[in-house]
Amino acid sequence: MTDRGHRRRWLAFFALAAGVWVADQLSKAWIDANFRFGAPPTEVLGDLVRIAVTHNTGGIFGLFGGSALVLALASLAVIALIVAYHARQGVRSHWLLTIALGLLLGGALGNLTDRLRWGYVLDFVDTGIGSMRWYTFNVADSAISTSLVVLIGLALLGDRLAGSEPVTEARQG
Repeated sequence: MTDRGHRRRWLAFFALAAGVWVADQLSKAWIDANFRFGAPPTEVLGDLVRIAVTHNTGGIFGLFGGSALVLALASLAVIALIVAYHARQGVRSHWLLTIALGLLLGGALGNLTDRLRWGYVLDFVDTGIGSMRWYTFNVADSAISTSLVVLIGLALLGDRLAGSEPVTEARQG
């Protein structure tokens, strides 16, 4: 891959991460300004999708509650690993890997921002039917989940999923 190709991959990677971070922070600012923590859920699509403001002091699915500082430090390590992995593989592999890693980075940055600013992550999307509810989540969580699906797809299907072979050292000119 040429230097121009590498630059385009890095630009896409960081632009996608920044877009996710901005969308996440803007949505949380709007929710924080218009909905109260602990208030009854507001229906968006009936009972299927509701806005229910929660403060997650833990990690995924609320695990390790009250560990915002430890989770923030772990997030910094994960962010460094995402960028390092993109430098090593993302710029030489399929565009899907760059997209997945950009989504992952943006989501990690969004939730890290909350932990550093508030000591918790603001979650607000509540889905389910009746009393059967999924965990409340946010835009950053959605980006992280989407990236994990893409990464699993790449791991399982590899070249077939991407539709072409990854760029290898032998093919670089």
